[in-house]
Amino acid sequence: MSDKAFDQQMMRKALERARRARPSPNPPVGAVVVGADGQLVAAAHHLEAGSPHAEMAALQEAREAARGGTLYVTLEPCNHEGRTPPCVDAILTSGLTRVVVGCLDPNPHVAGGGAERLRAAGITVDIGVAAVESRTLIAPWAKFITTGMPHVALKLALSLDGRIASRSGASKWVTGPEARAKVQELRARCDAVAVGIGTAVQDDPRLTVRDRTLLPEGKNPVRVVLDSQLRLPLGSRLVTTAPQVPTWVLTTEQGSAEAEAALVDAGCTVMRVAASAEGRVDVPAALRAIAERGVVSALFEGGAELIGSLLAGQLADELHAFVAPLLLGPRGRSGVVDWAGPETPAEAPRIESPSWEVCGKDAYAFGVIHYPDRESQS
Repeated sequence: MSDKAFDQQMMRKALERARRARPSPNPPVGAVVVGADGQLVAAAHHLEAGSPHAEMAALQEAREAARGGTLYVTLEPCNHEGRTPPCVDAILTSGLTRVVVGCLDPNPHVAGGGAERLRAAGITVDIGVAAVESRTLIAPWAKFITTGMPHVALKLALSLDGRIASRSGASKWVTGPEARAKVQELRARCDAVAVGIGTAVQDDPRLTVRDRTLLPEGKNPVRVVLDSQLRLPLGSRLVTTAPQVPTWVLTTEQGSAEAEAALVDAGCTVMRVAASAEGRVDVPAALRAIAERGVVSALFEGGAELIGSLLAGQLADELHAFVAPLLLGPRGRSGVVDWAGPETPAEAPRIESPSWEVCGKDAYAFGVIHYPDRESQS
């Protein structure tokens, strides 16, 4: 095997470890150590915020076997003091002679320079092995750390004719159990699951991850409701389970103090943000507010106006659409997305390179959202 092929193989092992990581609000990072004899001697990932970074954990596992060896790490080693010491310090005392990096650290708030410091100390540093995979892995965190906004994924579930419920308003269930299981996986990967007040009232959802195997730390994502008038019923499942699962209600100055007090007494956190011109919760302000509280990634599951606002503001990053092979008819509830929309198909937000899967009887399309008009201006 060529040196380049071996580097790719080892970095992909580091990426496999990184995908196990749930260290939000830190980035997911994986690392492996290969000894001087070319044998893999350690593999680790950043388990959670405050725990040893991936490089530190891998070096602790490798011990003396790291001397003369190579470290493969998906993200540039940190060179700043945080809740843990700089990883560069540990690398410099480990006896490693080479470090292979997937991608550089995009964090503008730290001094950086980890790669440069290692090179200055005589360690060989190669950057960009499996770079696309490494950057994709940290894309949510990169947006969060560079813009102060969370990475936003949209979940849609609809019939073949674009309906989300029957003419009577029944929506359980448009999609099948396999699609719903996939949604559980999507929730488990995010820091927050969000809905508008219309969806919260109409569907009375729990917005939790029922499959506990998807949450090894046992923590559900924060549940977020955008509710400009504080209409969330005290008897709703979101409110009655708030003592067990963090529940944030984002409102405007128009929300009544009495309703706020009642929600807080029930265990919810109420946050007031700016209002839009229409008097609703301003969506960009809401995103900034939850990011300030450490939400790196959020899954939005409705309603139609909220999803439309995210698309109209070009705030959404990913789309996950589940299409069921049934027809709910012209009088069924439409409007999985409610917004003015583009003037032409060429201007429509889209998944340029969609992935398609079959979930039971449903089709599942997902991928990164592209905005043609934004890209034409760049």
